[in-house]
Amino acid sequence: MRICVLSGSPKGELSVTLQSVLFIQKHFPAHEMNIIHIGREIKSLEKDPAKVSEVVAQISSSEMIIMATPVYTFNIPSQFKRFIELIFASGNAAAFKGKYAACITTSINFFDHSAHSYLRAVCEDLGMNFAGSYSADSYDLLEDGQRSRLLSFAGHIFETATSKRPCSRAFLPVLKSAFAYKSTETSELKLLSDKRVVILIDAKRQGSNLPAMVDKIASQFERAEVLDLSDLNVSGGCLGCIQCGFDHNCVYGDKDDFIAFYENKVKPADILIFAGDIKDRFLSSTWKQFFDRGFYNTHTPTMIGKQLGFMISGPLAQIAPIREVLEAFAEWQGANLVDIITDEPADNSVIDALIREMAEKSLRMAKDSYVRPSTFLGKAGMKVFRDDVYGRHRFVFQADHMYFDNHGIYDFPQDDKRAMDTNATMFELTKDPQMRGAIRKMLKTEMVKPHQKIVETK
Repeated sequence: MRICVLSGSPKGELSVTLQSVLFIQKHFPAHEMNIIHIGREIKSLEKDPAKVSEVVAQISSSEMIIMATPVYTFNIPSQFKRFIELIFASGNAAAFKGKYAACITTSINFFDHSAHSYLRAVCEDLGMNFAGSYSADSYDLLEDGQRSRLLSFAGHIFETATSKRPCSRAFLPVLKSAFAYKSTETSELKLLSDKRVVILIDAKRQGSNLPAMVDKIASQFERAEVLDLSDLNVSGGCLGCIQCGFDHNCVYGDKDDFIAFYENKVKPADILIFAGDIKDRFLSSTWKQFFDRGFYNTHTPTMIGKQLGFMISGPLAQIAPIREVLEAFAEWQGANLVDIITDEPADNSVIDALIREMAEKSLRMAKDSYVRPSTFLGKAGMKVFRDDVYGRHRFVFQADHMYFDNHGIYDFPQDDKRAMDTNATMFELTKDPQMRGAIRKMLKTEMVKPHQKIVETK
């Protein structure tokens, strides 16, 4: 079988993910694998449509497509995301139809499921048969058991493709609206505040509702700075070099505008409104580049205490993984998610009201310094970072280690002496069957007693 491997890593042959592909190739020599370094070559692909056509020709002549990529900041790298946009924009989607697909990622398992959902949905939108996905830890290839599991996965997807077995579909097609937003309000009272409001938009595209929505929310504030990400001089996406891990100094440095922009505009803001169009199954590659390049701060949050809102043009309600990522991003950053509003209501007055409420709510909550508690999305994500930075990646992410150590991120349960002592005492007590039975009956009342006391006295 002829297989085309689309490598999403900007590191080319030095990609850790690629090593898993090469390992599979070594153990399945009967299959011909053609590897294309999409992530590394994205600049030339953007500039030269002929090169895109060459890639499409390779895809057309293959029976199976494997998307092999690292996970960068909740999804695939911006370089790979840009390639997917090019495929849809260039009218070459038909080359993928009917072919079998699979994806392989490597990461520390932080929101790898989001990347898998995105890739599967894109494959299904392209009319492909999705045979399976494989999420490897960054060091899995070094372990015998994990190598065996990787080869087992490869065997299963190859058998699915060669035998032309049916594949289930996980995501429905996205239905887009032709609604054009135009505010119905002519005069408004501007909201006065000393809070610094920054609104980021990815591009003022013709036919998008986003520019009008951004103009509308900017008009609500006495002062609001609107910045277009497409106006920035950005040399490229995150390179995955991890050189920033030591001291948060990006390898790009002052070679482009991004670091100065992030330090001088994003970090000082009290209220941040992120505005973006849905492109295929995520925000644009421009927005993805913003998130990826922000990783020069590595796993250290930079938006703690800020009010964060998202304005989206497109069918967000039909693409649940995006909403989950936006919520998780806010929680991981320690920001307060004010709201996520879209143009989906397809009603000018409703959208006007939602925009007005987002502006008012952001100021109310900023004044109160309110940040809602994190859910599993933020708590679990930070624990993944906590354990990884404390352990095997402490040397690589020294800046994170210092921050985590100084800010109580290393909250390991074994360090909670009171809880450990209580557990030891109760384990000993419940060895006695009678005592175990008595305590079992008391659990509900004893658990609620401290809370009742607070309600009564505070």
